[in-house]
Amino acid sequence: MANTSSRALRLLSLLQTHRHWPGTELAERLAVSERTLRRDVDRLRELGYPVRASRGTDGGYQLAPGAVLPPLLLDDEEAVALAVGIGDAAQSGIAGMREASLRALTKVVQVLPPRLRARVDTLRGMTYSVAAPGPVVAAGVLTTVAQTCRDQERLRFHYTARGAAPTEREVEPHRMVALGGRWYLVAYDLTRHDWRSFRLDRLTGPAATGMHFRPRPLPAEDAAAFVQATSRAPAPYTVEALVHAPATRVRQVADQWATVEPLDDDTCRITMTSTSLDWPTQALGNVGAEFEVLGPPEFAAHVHEWGARFIRATSAPERPSLP
Repeated sequence: MANTSSRALRLLSLLQTHRHWPGTELAERLAVSERTLRRDVDRLRELGYPVRASRGTDGGYQLAPGAVLPPLLLDDEEAVALAVGIGDAAQSGIAGMREASLRALTKVVQVLPPRLRARVDTLRGMTYSVAAPGPVVAAGVLTTVAQTCRDQERLRFHYTARGAAPTEREVEPHRMVALGGRWYLVAYDLTRHDWRSFRLDRLTGPAATGMHFRPRPLPAEDAAAFVQATSRAPAPYTVEALVHAPATRVRQVADQWATVEPLDDDTCRITMTSTSLDWPTQALGNVGAEFEVLGPPEFAAHVHEWGARFIRATSAPERPSLP
């Protein structure tokens, strides 16, 4: 019985990771026969999970939307990542996320084991988040597009390019990319018969068509490189600095967004990649230690400009108080 129960939980976990599983592949992952798989699926249905089955050469199983939200099965790393990610969602540039993310964070942290809760508290307390400066994207748009990318399902939507009239597009979605404070969709445009990148803040009414497709080769190294080449998004900087502080101290502030390499007990090298030079400057300032800029020259000039601005602010002649 214990083996059957644990297998059912494993089955549920697999069904939650992909929209559709071929029956033979699912049985192989569980190391059971297809007959046993069918019995396990029936057990999940008895517990209220709406598992759909399809026959034929492409037959298999998928977890359908139900009347209530089923429990999610997460491993330790997924649970910690989820809690930390929800905590940052209020600053993600996604509309309507602040209050919802706070409610979700409360629920997730409440059910975490103490050992995982401690890890979440450490990560949240020792990292620095910078609010996304770009346009806000509706959460519904983001999730619909993400699901069609995951499920390799054609997507239809209305799109308004800069200085152009709205058009209706049908695409084969590939990946979403967050770059330069904006969200992009990389997709094959079925009308123009070519690859395109679409800004999600200019995209409305996305709807999955129910038609699946076989992925095409992307004409770029990856989706981010494609967006970079086609959208004229700002190129990211690779910032390097020598920090006169122990690596453990620097990691407490910037480890989530930076690579920290210890050089000795009191010195380390920090490397950060960003399209903005503001947040690396803030991150280094938050360390509270002396540092030397190793590159690039643009970052050295940016730090010098910030320093000059702060010096002017403290050395300006005292102004008469306002009435």
